[in-house]
Amino acid sequence: MAIKNKPPHSPLPMRGITSDLAACRLVEWLVVLSEGQGRGKKDQMLDNAKALRSNQTEVEERLWYHLRAHRFIGLKFKRQKPMGHYIVDFVCVERRLVIELDGGQHAEQTAYDQQRDAWLRNQGYTVLRFWNNDVLQQLEGVLETIRSALSSSALSPNPSPVNGRGE
Repeated sequence: MAIKNKPPHSPLPMRGITSDLAACRLVEWLVVLSEGQGRGKKDQMLDNAKALRSNQTEVEERLWYHLRAHRFIGLKFKRQKPMGHYIVDFVCVERRLVIELDGGQHAEQTAYDQQRDAWLRNQGYTVLRFWNNDVLQQLEGVLETIRSALSSSALSPNPSPVNGRGE
């Protein structure tokens, strides 16, 4: 019986490692996972999401503190959640809201982000994007924007049919 080579349980401990080094190690980890090892794409996606949850950035950690455990308006949020071919940073499934945090690399991948956002909107989700600097420097404003988006989606989560008879 052959034993498959498996990547180590965790790519790195995030504490005490500079963000550049952590990012490099995380990319190496994701490459190892994406090389297959006889597993399906769904399993790889789940492994990637788990690795991202285990190694969140300072910005993700800061926002997650406010969103987790029903702390934010009593709603449940998930982080690093696989959706289709993507992994979203945060999602409130109940209100169909996705929150994405963008670092400097997103300035160079706008076409990819637009395609991703279009797919998520097609699935019925509202997508909010915030720059990392906004979360670090204007956290209350970011939380207020999220609160406002959730309030407007609460008013009409499913629009009424045109003829008003549910047909």
